[in-house]
Amino acid sequence: MAEFTTIASELYALAPSAFIAARNARASAEADAAVAKRIRALPKPSVAAWVVNVFAQERTDRLAQVLLLAAELREAQEGLDAAALAALGRDRRALTAQLAQEATALASDRGERVTASTADAVQRTISAAFFDPDAATAVASGRLVRELSGEPVDIEAVVGGGAPAPVAAPAVPEDEVRARRERKEAERVVREAEKERERAQKELARSGTARADAEARAERLEARISELAAELERVRGEAETARTRITEAVDGEAAEAERVKVADKALERARDGLAKLS
Repeated sequence: MAEFTTIASELYALAPSAFIAARNARASAEADAAVAKRIRALPKPSVAAWVVNVFAQERTDRLAQVLLLAAELREAQEGLDAAALAALGRDRRALTAQLAQEATALASDRGERVTASTADAVQRTISAAFFDPDAATAVASGRLVRELSGEPVDIEAVVGGGAPAPVAAPAVPEDEVRARRERKEAERVVREAEKERERAQKELARSGTARADAEARAERLEARISELAAELERVRGEAETARTRITEAVDGEAAEAERVKVADKALERARDGLAKLS
């Protein structure tokens, strides 16, 4: 099985224009009839698939970056880390474009003309490896027969020579995981502090409004106190005048009462005198 996989990988690294002839020649030269049959059954790859195969076989270190970044994306998704997802998303798009350019450059170095549509298909295929472990396995196999589109991958259909062993996703370095979690916690603390500051600012504004209202009311009441004090002083003066007049009226009343008594006695004498004359 290992020998057949090696043969298939070598064939899929050949330019598509040379694939059929090389495949048939290799099958004819194979002593094992069963292996020869399997070799002859290998389907010809599309140009985009061949570009990715060359890249996967010659730039395994660069392809490992795809797998590592995919693992980091999953870590961020599991932690619901929006900030990390946004940053990793930007990294993914930049890395995908860069790797697609490198892959097409490798193909051009081999004399293969890569059209714009083929370059787009290469980029979509590499991008698919970020989101689907099966797509990552298919890309890493170096035996793709057609480009990937982001749809669920049937490895048996897209990889020539049988499904490869799953590619183990590299673990995200613990220090990166710890740093991301610490940053996430720090961002949470900052968000909570910002919310608390916003609440405190609102309460401060409400307290300031309440203070201003209380000061305005106190000023109005103090002005009213002054008005009432002046009114009280005026009323006290009038009351004092009224008490003086009462005293004067009492004295006048007593004098007049005495005068009435004197007049009554005079009237009584006058009447007695008139009676005697009659």
